[in-house]
This record gives sequence, C-alpha cells and structure tokens, in this order.
Amino acid sequence: MSNKCLIREVGNHIGQEVTIGCWVHNKRSSGKIQFLQLRDGTGFIQGVMVKAEVEEEIWLTSKELTQESSLYVTGIVREEERSRSGFELTLTGVKVIHLTKDYPITPKEHGVDFLMDNRHLWMRAPRQRAVLVIRNEIIKAVQQFFDEKGFTKVDAPILTPSSCEGTTELFHTKYFEEDAFLSQSGQLYMEAAAMALGRVYSFGPTFRAEKSKTRRHLIEFWMIEPEMAFVEHEESLEIQEQFISHIVQSVLKNCQKELKFLKRDMSKLEHITGDFPRITYDDAIQFLQDNDFDIKWGEDFGAPHETAIAEHYDKPVFITHYPTELKSFYMKPDPERPEVVLCADLIAPEGYGEIIGGSQRIDDVELMEQRFTEHNLSDEAYKWYMELRTYGSVPHSGFGLGLERTVAWICGLEHVRETIPFPRLLYRMYP
Repeated sequence: MSNKCLIREVGNHIGQEVTIGCWVHNKRSSGKIQFLQLRDGTGFIQGVMVKAEVEEEIWLTSKELTQESSLYVTGIVREEERSRSGFELTLTGVKVIHLTKDYPITPKEHGVDFLMDNRHLWMRAPRQRAVLVIRNEIIKAVQQFFDEKGFTKVDAPILTPSSCEGTTELFHTKYFEEDAFLSQSGQLYMEAAAMALGRVYSFGPTFRAEKSKTRRHLIEFWMIEPEMAFVEHEESLEIQEQFISHIVQSVLKNCQKELKFLKRDMSKLEHITGDFPRITYDDAIQFLQDNDFDIKWGEDFGAPHETAIAEHYDKPVFITHYPTELKSFYMKPDPERPEVVLCADLIAPEGYGEIIGGSQRIDDVELMEQRFTEHNLSDEAYKWYMELRTYGSVPHSGFGLGLERTVAWICGLEHVRETIPFPRLLYRMYP
C-alpha cells in the first residue's frame, strides 16, 4: 500500500508511490495524456496520467472528473523544475469520492459581488488560499513575538455594558433585561489585566457599526491589543517597531511561495526593520498644507492625507502628538504641552493607512475624573476602570494593531474583504 501524504510533504517521497486526498482544481488533456491540477489545502500539484500506462477503467474515470471533484489519487512523486511546487505526480490510480456538477466559480472572470456571494467556495482559489496562509503566518508571528517578550495573552469580553472610546458606533443588543454592546476594543480590560500581570495582550474580534464602504473598513475585524505596565510613550513606540518588523520578516521567511503567487513586490517589505520615521501632528499638518491640502490644525486626517504622508517614506511612519480633542478620553496629555496627547498612529506605506493606534494612558485619578465629566461618561459603568487609578496606579501604555489592514498591506491587496475568511461589510452578512 502506498504512503498517504499531503501535497506539502511530497518532497519527502521522491521516487515513491503516494496517495493524496485532494480536489480537482483544473484539468486538460492532449488526447493520450491527462493533466490534473490537484489541491489538498496544503498546496497544489500537477498529476500526469499517460493512457498507455494505466488500466482503461482508471483512464475513463479520470476523463469524467470535473472541477472541484474530490478524490484519492495514487502516483509516483518526481521532481519537476518547471512546476511551481518543484514536484509532479505520475498518476497510477484514481478513486472518486464525489463528482461535482456545475461548480459555479469557473476559470473565467467573475464580478466581485458574485465572488462575495460565493465566498465559501471562492476561498478555494489559489489567490485566496495564499492570502489566508499569510494571515495565519501573521497570527503565528504575533503570538511568537509576545511570548518571547514575556506577555500573557488575556481574553477580553465581547459583550460589554459600555463603549470603550465613548463613540456611538456600537452594535446594541439585549443582555437579558440589560443593554449591552458588541465590543469595539478590549483595551480597557487589558489595562486591568496589565495591573495584574504586567504585560498582556488580547487577540480577538471587535465590531464597529460604522457605515463605511471604503477599501480599508470591515464591520467585524480582529484586533491585537497589548497593554504594558511601567511603560511610557517612547518605550511603547520602540516595542511597536520591533513588533511590526518581526511580523513582516516572519512572513518573508515563511511565505515566499504565497507572496510570489500574489506577485507582491517583496523589495518593499525586505527593509521593514529597525527604526521607523516619526513626525508630529504639527509637522504633518504643515507638510499637507505645503502640498496644497486644505486642512487646518485640529482636523483629523483622512485616507488621502495619510497616503500623501506615507508616500514620502519607504517604511511605516509614526504620526505623534495629536490634539487632545481628536483622541480618546484615556490618552495622557503631554506634560509640557497639554493640548496634545502622548499618542501615535502608525501609517503603513503604499497607501494602506493606519495599522496601529496607541498611546500612554492617563494614570492620574483626578485627571481621569475630569475626562469622565468632559466626555459624559457614566460613573456607574466605568467605576471599575476608575479604580485602576485608585488602587496602585502606574504609568502604562498600549496600542492596537488591526489584523486585516496588516494582512492587506503585507499581501499588497486592494481591499480588506480578501483578508478575512468571511468578511462582514456594510450590507453584507452572507455567507
């Protein structure tokens, strides 16, 4: 009996007969030879069947195979330089599991709406597989980085009694007889966890009821949110630089095939190491005004502003010290200039926009009470959060990385809808 193996393992079986459970991605025939493009989720390989070398029943069975039919194939593994995988199968046997009829996603061009309606099938395409493999590598790199830095992963709740940032862009639901909301961030809970465990991070789904249709926005997305006790603004920026550099280099090391398939210009990623450039909000406003943007101090940046700034750097760029009025209530003002806060947004190159937002947090209880009043925050709902400043308050900082925007940037994708297995977009919750 031949060895059962995965496509990604065939290099360990050169010259041997193996059996692979797979699907037919595509096929063609030259009369006396059939070429089957096979996939099993771990990779793609071509199977070659020569009519004169197999029993007639096997040949006829293979001729009936259709796109996305499932089967077991048996064949001899051989090296093939012209193949993308470097290997090929000389097929000796085929056992059909299920013969597919009228598979809807054919090799022809399809519109985005059609592909999104069939996302459960579109995921099988080589491009989509490559994106999801890179997404998985990013997730592994995130966890590896924080493990090596001594962080503890803490799970934040998804159902919350109040907003994290005081906005109204929340999904409301009922928690038995009480009002509840789907979380837009786990940050406040991570602050509590940091007071217990020192350095922590959460990694989970978050939700924004923002009616946005841009290529950067999802309704449901995943956030990585570290929080660090005894860490101030400058040290936090250094950790963010190390973090992003580690992620990018891990993908370059472990996902070469996927990046090449996506035709990603890897030269734009190879130098994402070391220090990132930094400019203040003041400098950014001046730069934009000098380049004919109609923007005034105190206004927030939109996508065109971020893109214009990013185009002047070949690495992610930090924009620091935003006006206090633009940022969330918990951000610590600059002691030397309280009209701005100790914060930074990290803008990715190539027009991908903000991928990290972070700040040093307010640790003074009196100032936090003042912020509660200014932002009309409920003392009852936030009593526990205030107590973090009452009982052993310390300087602390944190940030949040948007996973899907990071995937889009590293993969070089036009839209975030391809960065998550089942995207939730404005007016789309199927499948």
